[in-house]
Amino acid sequence: MILLRRCVGCRNMIHKSLLIRVSKYYDLTGKSELLLDLKQKAPGRGAYLCHNKTCLELAKKTKGFERSLKCALPKEIYDTLCLTIDN
Repeated sequence: MILLRRCVGCRNMIHKSLLIRVSKYYDLTGKSELLLDLKQKAPGRGAYLCHNKTCLELAKKTKGFERSLKCALPKEIYDTLCLTIDN
């Protein structure tokens, strides 16, 4: 079974293991939280991004994460994604 996911930047279908996942989940109080899910095991709705800066800039410009997760993505998550892509 091939696990393909769509990158929120370039909108291409790519194998899940080659993408970075941002997850939105609800804690016990019902408050939603966003986290960078590098192991791709966290519960909740996920949005995927390629490992390159072009896709990150496209996702930021077109609000791909906001559209997929149905909430605003904080600047801290964008900064962490940028650092993750650089390494």
